[in-house]
Amino acid sequence: MASLDIFNQDPFSTVSLTAAVDKYPYQPQTLGELGIFDDDPIRTTALVVEQRQGQLVVIPLSERGEEGTQRTTEKRQARYFEVPRLRHADTIYANELQNIRAFGTESELMQVQDEVARRLAGPTGLLKNIEYTWEFQRLAAVQGKFTDADGTVKYDWFQEFGITPATEVGFNLAAATANSLRPLCNQITRSMARKAQGAFTPSTKIFALCGDAFYDAFVNHPDVIRTFVNWSDAVEIRGGNSGGAFQAFEFGGIRWLNYRGSDDNATIKIADDKVKFFPVGAPGIFRRALAPGESFQWVNTPGKPVYVVPIMDRDRDEWWKMEVSSYPLHICTRPEVLFSGRSEA
Repeated sequence: MASLDIFNQDPFSTVSLTAAVDKYPYQPQTLGELGIFDDDPIRTTALVVEQRQGQLVVIPLSERGEEGTQRTTEKRQARYFEVPRLRHADTIYANELQNIRAFGTESELMQVQDEVARRLAGPTGLLKNIEYTWEFQRLAAVQGKFTDADGTVKYDWFQEFGITPATEVGFNLAAATANSLRPLCNQITRSMARKAQGAFTPSTKIFALCGDAFYDAFVNHPDVIRTFVNWSDAVEIRGGNSGGAFQAFEFGGIRWLNYRGSDDNATIKIADDKVKFFPVGAPGIFRRALAPGESFQWVNTPGKPVYVVPIMDRDRDEWWKMEVSSYPLHICTRPEVLFSGRSEA
């Protein structure tokens, strides 16, 4: 029958477990699939975000021989941020291995490895909870914040960079007034493009994450229906996938997505009557700093997304623990491009 001595073998070493995690195919959620966060592996536990505000000016005319208009060099500002830690653990006790036997074609080692894999990478395992937390942090970042699990705001990116949030845009969807939605879409697009400056490229797309009630009212607005009624691909009007619950469609130059959060409809969620706008394909706006792990072998090395460290009960030999750690900081470096809207009566 299985014994804890199995865990002294190489497959359960820190390096082996962490290497296996690097190859594990995560099942990303909505914001993870968009891939808007560029990874920045760093070698320290804090990072610096440097800001330099450029400005184009119209040069006044001058006579030949006169001095030209002097260019004003931009001032730089640097801000320091500590990278937080996520740590999640699971412990296998000796009595849990009591009935694992080496029978059939499976060896004792293989069966223990299966149990470790289930707890580490199973549907509700340690890695899935880390990924779940990343999505929680990504959703906060596209709203200009970095929050803890209880909703406490650790960093408000608007405040950190001295930005005043834009006024929330009101969508009077209940009135169903014709030709009322496109001006609002254009207003958001123009404002975002102007504030993004060089970060807004021809390939940049604007995404709108919609709460359930907002999305249902929006897709049934006359402007939306009329736009797609003669479009050969208007499957959402005829009960297809696009435009349905948790689906997305294009309107007014914006990609509207009914955001699917957590199954409890509370932990990871866009409020029912809200919509959040942010750019996709805008270089440098969203970043994820990854700090190194705390073990000696990871000191001053570029950070990895996840570290797995095994811990043995060397006194009583009664348990073996896996600790999964991640050191991410999801940052919005240009919060002025983030907009919010609401449905109003």
